[in-house]
Amino acid sequence: MSEILFEYVRQGQYVKVTAIEPETRIEVSVVVPASLNREQMQLQALNRLNYVLRKKAGEE
Repeated sequence: MSEILFEYVRQGQYVKVTAIEPETRIEVSVVVPASLNREQMQLQALNRLNYVLRKKAGEE
């Protein structure tokens, strides 16, 4: 993973964080409390992205 793109959409007390890996075009989203800082939000989305990437690697 050379770079990860993040998108943030606030929805009341929560934020939907989308992480996109451009090379594979895999995209995941997590919903986290708006009280988290950006680094914590990114970490949650990155953990989900890594999980999905590992799962896909096991399928191929």
